[in-house]
Amino acid sequence: MKIKFFGEKVILIVCFLLLFSGLTFAQEKDAVRIQGKVMELDVKKNMMVVNEKVFVWDPDTFFYNENGSLITAADKLKTKTWVYIEGVRDRKGGPITIKKIYLLPKYISAKERHLYPFIQ
Repeated sequence: MKIKFFGEKVILIVCFLLLFSGLTFAQEKDAVRIQGKVMELDVKKNMMVVNEKVFVWDPDTFFYNENGSLITAADKLKTKTWVYIEGVRDRKGGPITIKKIYLLPKYISAKERHLYPFIQ
């Protein structure tokens, strides 16, 4: 009797794990993480182009420096500046909305990424 009850619990736990892992993968599909150089910038429209993709920011966007410290807004942004962006893709095909943007001193290679824990 104990073995049957234990087996039912294991099956239930496995089903929950599969369900929640599927939901996690579905959410990750819309997430965007990219490193690149700012090609175009329009601060008035809260828009930039990085790696030929259009990104926009809103009041919920956080700006960080290369140390991961919060900075004040977009006044530090310039064209030809290296950035690392975490954003969400619009399902309708519009621009990508930035959630977090990190200003970088240069291109961060795979060997240097351990120095920047926010890069995944």
